Amino acid sequence: MTTLADFHADSLDGRDTDLSDHLGQVVLVVNTASKCGLTPQYEGLQQLHDTYRDRGFTVLGFPCDQFAHQEPGDAAEIGEFCQRNYGVTFPMFAKIEVNGDGAHPLYRWLRSEKGDVPGAAIEWNFTKFLLGRDGRVLERYAPQTEPASLSGDIERALAVPA
Repeated sequence: MTTLADFHADSLDGRDTDLSDHLGQVVLVVNTASKCGLTPQYEGLQQLHDTYRDRGFTVLGFPCDQFAHQEPGDAAEIGEFCQRNYGVTFPMFAKIEVNGDGAHPLYRWLRSEKGDVPGAAIEWNFTKFLLGRDGRVLERYAPQTEPASLSGDIERALAVPA
């Protein structure tokens, strides 16, 4: 059975990161963009990270430029933007594609696990996936879903022992 532990991704600084490092944590995976009407969600994502990280929660941000060219920057620009404007301390990764032939394997898997239709495309920036401590997908949230509204689901996921 496939889990988050089966994937790697490059961090913003170019390091290959084994996502199995996050097994045992509740994880929120989000495709992000710096020039989107939903970009202020970075603030809510950081608040979730700050609120729950000591209990075993993290946000993983995956910048994506597939939606109206709303993530035009390079890795350094993305990192600087997130830190300067939103104080982001959760892990951010190198820009990826989430749909199509070039979709990152993590996102091909996420889409196959949760969607109205198996394999359903990511519809926009800030689509969110909540994963349990076992690395399996619990829920998918629409881009417009405000991070603060996920607190109850995060609490329930954190209550499940590692």
